[in-house]
Amino acid sequence: MQFELKWLAWEITRRCNLRCIHCRSSAEEIVKEHPDPSKEECLRIIDDITSYAKPVMVLTGGEPLLREDFFEIAEYGRRKGLRVCVATNGTLLNDDVCNKFKEVQIKMVSLSLDGPNESVHDNFRNQKGAFQGTINAIRLLKKHDIPFLVNSSFTKRNQDTIPEVYKLSKELGATAWYMFMIVPTGRAEELLEELISQEDYEKILHWHYDMEKNEKNILVRPTCAPQYYRVVLEVSKKEGEKFERRSLKFSTGGAKGCVAGQLICLINVDGDVMPCSYFPLSAGNIKKQSFREIWENSELFKRLRDFSSYKGRCGVCEYINVCGGCRARAYCLKDDYMEEDPYCNYIPRKLR
Repeated sequence: MQFELKWLAWEITRRCNLRCIHCRSSAEEIVKEHPDPSKEECLRIIDDITSYAKPVMVLTGGEPLLREDFFEIAEYGRRKGLRVCVATNGTLLNDDVCNKFKEVQIKMVSLSLDGPNESVHDNFRNQKGAFQGTINAIRLLKKHDIPFLVNSSFTKRNQDTIPEVYKLSKELGATAWYMFMIVPTGRAEELLEELISQEDYEKILHWHYDMEKNEKNILVRPTCAPQYYRVVLEVSKKEGEKFERRSLKFSTGGAKGCVAGQLICLINVDGDVMPCSYFPLSAGNIKKQSFREIWENSELFKRLRDFSSYKGRCGVCEYINVCGGCRARAYCLKDDYMEEDPYCNYIPRKLR
C-alpha cells in the first residue's frame, strides 16, 4: 500500500484570541514558551515539503491570522505549488482580509460552528460573541465569493444540536460540513466526562448515514470517527443500496477512516511532525530532519501503517482496512496508539 502525503495541517502560531474548551493545541492569547517560527523558517519548511510532496496545506494555529506575515507565507506556498487553505475562528475577518485571500488564491476557508445559536456556540467556545463572529465571517466570505467549510465539534453538552448545526451550515451556504467527534487531547483532556457515549456515538453515525445518502447540495463527513466507514458498508449492504460518498477534490477522499500518518499529518509550532492534529506524539522534527526522512522512515509512522500489528478488536476486525479505529483516541484514552479504539462498540466476526 502506498502512503502518499495528501493533506498537511501546519500550526504557524499557538497564539489565539479565543480560549475554546476543546482546543487541541491549548492555544492562548499570549504564548511565551512556544514562540512562532520566523518567516524565514516558515519559507524554509515550505521549501523542504515541496521538494518531496505537493499536499493540500492548511495554515492553522491558534489563530493564523494573528501573524502579520500570514499572507506572505500563504503566497509563498501557492507559488511553490501547494493548494493553500486556512483554518480560522473568523473573528479577524474583514473586507481587506477577504481581498487578500483572493489575491493569494486561498482555496478554502474553514470555520467552526459548534451550535445553532449564540448560547450553545459561545458556551463551547468560552467566548461571548464568538457565534456572531463566525456568522459575520461567513457573510464576508459569501460577499467576496470565497468558498468555506464548517467544522463542528461535539460533546455531550451540544450533541443534541447536531441536526440543527448541519441544517444551519447548509442554509449558510457552506461547501462542506464536517462533524467532529472530540478526541481528548490538549485542553479537551479536561472533557473526559463530556465525551459522547459509545451508544450515542453509534446512533449519531447512523443518523449521519441516513442524512448523507440523501444529501445532494453540501458535502458532509464525520471526522475523528473512522467507524463511519464500517457503518456505511454495513448499512448499505443490509439495505441493498450502492452508496458512493462524495468528497472535496482537495481532501483525502472518502474511502478510509483513520488516515493519521498514512495520508495526512500535522506540523506543530515547534516543528514536530505528528500523525494528525489530535495525536500528541512526534514522528520527528522538521528543524532537525527533512520532511521526506520523517514521512518515509519514522518508526511511529511505520507502526501506524502496519495494520497487522493493531491490537484488541481492531487487530482482528474485518473492517480494519476501511476503518482502522481512531489511533489518537486509542493513545489518549488507553495510552497505546496500537490498541483498539475505546469508543467503538463493534464486535468483529472472529470474536463472536
